[in-house]
Amino acid sequence: MLNLLILAFVVFLISMVVMILASLLSKKSILDREKMSPFECGFDPLNSSRLPFSIQFFLIAIIFLIFDVEIALIIPMIMIIKTSNLITWTITSTIFIIILLIGLYHEWNQGALNWSN
Repeated sequence: MLNLLILAFVVFLISMVVMILASLLSKKSILDREKMSPFECGFDPLNSSRLPFSIQFFLIAIIFLIFDVEIALIIPMIMIIKTSNLITWTITSTIFIIILLIGLYHEWNQGALNWSN
């Protein structure tokens, strides 16, 4: 019983020493201004927060989200083609795709996809 207690104590001491060494060795030794400052989407947080940025990046992100949601809605439509009424499925998917194409045409007409501005 005493040997088991001594063994448990030795294992405990060894694990504590290993944890302390790992903690000391993993600390960053070089702390500079760039590594300590927060990073917010490429903007320097120490400058003015009202700097103008290109609205085209915002528009591209919105268009990406719209078409990302479109894919998330079209894939289940493809999966249920065997179990649903073919006429209802065709009408629903055609209306959905026409709405998306009208939106894409509107974005194209407004120049949101034109990067030469």
